[in-house]
Amino acid sequence: QVQLVESGGGLVQAGGSLRLACVASGRTFSNYAMGWFRQAPAKEREFVATINWSGRATDYADSVKGRFTISRDNAKNTVYLQMNSLTPEDTAVYYCATSLYSSVIPREYAYWGQGTQVTVSS
Repeated sequence: QVQLVESGGGLVQAGGSLRLACVASGRTFSNYAMGWFRQAPAKEREFVATINWSGRATDYADSVKGRFTISRDNAKNTVYLQMNSLTPEDTAVYYCATSLYSSVIPREYAYWGQGTQVTVSS
C-alpha cells in the first residue's frame, strides 16, 4: 500500500515563501518519479513540477518557473517543493503524486496524497 503524506501548507502573505514536503511509504521511493500538482476552487488539477527518480531532472509549469524548486531526498523518502515569491494566484490545494516516469499529465500518476492547502493573501 503506497501512502503519500503532504505537509507544510498554510497561510502566507504575497511575496512570502513556503516549503511543502511529501513523505512516501509502501514502495521503493528512489525507483519512481514524483510530481506536485495543485487545484484551485472550480478549476482543474494542474501540473506544477516533477522530478525524476535520481533528482537530476526536473520540469516546471511556466507559471512557477524561477519561483518554485522541486527536490528530493531519497534517504528520507521525501520530496519537497520550495515556493518563493508567492502570489494570490498560487492559492490552491497542493498534491504530491508518484509515477514511473516524470510527466506533466495527472492521469499518469498512480498514487496521490491527500493534499495540503496553500493560501496566499494579497
